[in-house]
Amino acid sequence: MGCCSSAEKKVDWKPLEERRCTDIPWLILFALFNVGMLFICGFAISTGAASRLVSGYDSYGNICGQKNTEIPGIELSGRDQTLNKYVFFLDPCNIDIVRRKIKSVALCVSRCPEAELQTYADLRKFANTNGSRLCSYELDPNRYDDPNSATKCPKLPVPPSKSLPVFNRCTPADISCYAKFAEALITFVSDNSVLHRVIAGVMTSKEIIMGLCLLSLGGTGVLWWLYVDHRVSANSTLPAPELQVAKDNEKALLIYAVAATIFTAVLLLLMFFMRKRVALTIALFRVASNVFGHLPLLVLQPFWTFLTLMMFWVYWITVLLLLGTAGNPIKNNQTGLAEFKMDGPMQYMVWYHAVGLIWISEFILACQQMTVAGAVVIYYFTRDKSQLPITPILSAVIQLMRYHLGTVAKGAFIITLVEIPRLTLSYISTQLKGSENACARCMLKSCVCCLWCLEKCLSYLNQNAYVATAINSTSFCTSARDAFIILAENALRVATINSVGDFVLFLGKVLIVSCTAFAGVLALNYQREYTVWVLPLIIVCLFAFLVAHCFLSIFEMVVDVLFLCFAIDTKYNDGSPGSEYYMDKALMEFVESSKKAVAEGKRAAGGTSTEMKPMTHGGTLA
Repeated sequence: MGCCSSAEKKVDWKPLEERRCTDIPWLILFALFNVGMLFICGFAISTGAASRLVSGYDSYGNICGQKNTEIPGIELSGRDQTLNKYVFFLDPCNIDIVRRKIKSVALCVSRCPEAELQTYADLRKFANTNGSRLCSYELDPNRYDDPNSATKCPKLPVPPSKSLPVFNRCTPADISCYAKFAEALITFVSDNSVLHRVIAGVMTSKEIIMGLCLLSLGGTGVLWWLYVDHRVSANSTLPAPELQVAKDNEKALLIYAVAATIFTAVLLLLMFFMRKRVALTIALFRVASNVFGHLPLLVLQPFWTFLTLMMFWVYWITVLLLLGTAGNPIKNNQTGLAEFKMDGPMQYMVWYHAVGLIWISEFILACQQMTVAGAVVIYYFTRDKSQLPITPILSAVIQLMRYHLGTVAKGAFIITLVEIPRLTLSYISTQLKGSENACARCMLKSCVCCLWCLEKCLSYLNQNAYVATAINSTSFCTSARDAFIILAENALRVATINSVGDFVLFLGKVLIVSCTAFAGVLALNYQREYTVWVLPLIIVCLFAFLVAHCFLSIFEMVVDVLFLCFAIDTKYNDGSPGSEYYMDKALMEFVESSKKAVAEGKRAAGGTSTEMKPMTHGGTLA
């Protein structure tokens, strides 16, 4: 990767004074890699995979809605399916989770059954009335009653179905099929009756779930009150189904109440013992709040990043589906049906495409980090804040696009090199579940844990390298070295800010999730007879945590950038004429109050206080 020597030398920091392109070879390499991604997409489309994906195909290799050529060795192939535009599965609920496909014979039909068909007579009537045969092609509708034809006809009763828009597949309109899919997917649930009640609760509460994703309120006492209320109301005179639902809700409320009580007690103890350090970190957070006051568009960064990631993921999944239907049709000797399999170089395309998912996703996230770093650096190192650009965010984006895409590509590639083996080992570990070799599983999990820790450390170093690049316009390795030196000189302060700061941000996430869960309990309290609360509340809380994490991570990023700028500023400037600080008034007040606290602490402890130390050329105040 061409990393520079780690030998320390004097760094000439010139923030915002010079701009030059960095890591150009890596930009060229990343561009060539994306050309390869586009080639894979074009190849998948040109081999006919697009038509098979959109129009669908039957189990004999016929593409629905068009004429087909015969496939050697496969009966019923080469049929004219111009009038049969929809794919119909004889048993749509028979899903193979491991192979990610429906284990059922597929046919091309002219119409999906919109009403339930309970008997073979209904199948024959549907075929004669609509011209849509739901049994195998070689069967005449008059032979549907033949007992020997049962394996060639759909499983009775045939549920009503509708065709998907664009993708012409007949999908069951009843949710029972999806409940069976969830039963197969959620392997840790052994009681199917419980799962059915949970899924029913999700379906009956879907409107509430969507609404609660925007709400926030919470309270431990209310949870205990609701638990007692439900315990009293869940009497044995209720019908069996309602009684079971009431008991499930009672258990869920007891778990929520106990967890909330324990968390509240732990939180109060932590706040008491860490009150001084929390106060210090919050002071730094207030400085970050000033940045958001000058750069309000920072709040929108998670939205744009999420939108970009979603667009790329949709493209990636589409190409993956195209690749999955690409290849040459061959006969499955076990079933006698047609399958499309990739062989030779095509298999490597899937691996190339998978690497592209990781690298490009990390590249998009790194662009967000570089944009935030660039905007905060522009804010910090502009002495006269009235001279700030109209939109520092836009200036940072232009700076990124013009000078530093290569640096971002290189940083993202380093993370990719760690993620690939970690994900591979994680997959192998899941495949070994249930095996007798406990030692191998333990070793794999240990390796996955070590790689995860390495990835987190590299991600943190990458983020600070982007800050150094935004300040000094240096290459990735040089910036990483310079940032590492600054961080190493202030290791204790970095640890304090990261630990206490992460704790404060965690409290913010917990507050949002707790408020959302509390609102959910109140809303679902009015559906006692119909809803199992467990899974709806989990879905709502996960969504609330995701939203809180996305937006608070930007705040955390701003704090980290400010700290590195602050450390550089106080190391190379001392406030004297010709070496003035870049920091604004709020940070200067923070420094002065910190110095006073240091002096008072030394007087109180006889000069041995280590709670806070003044900013010197050898260290930085947290």
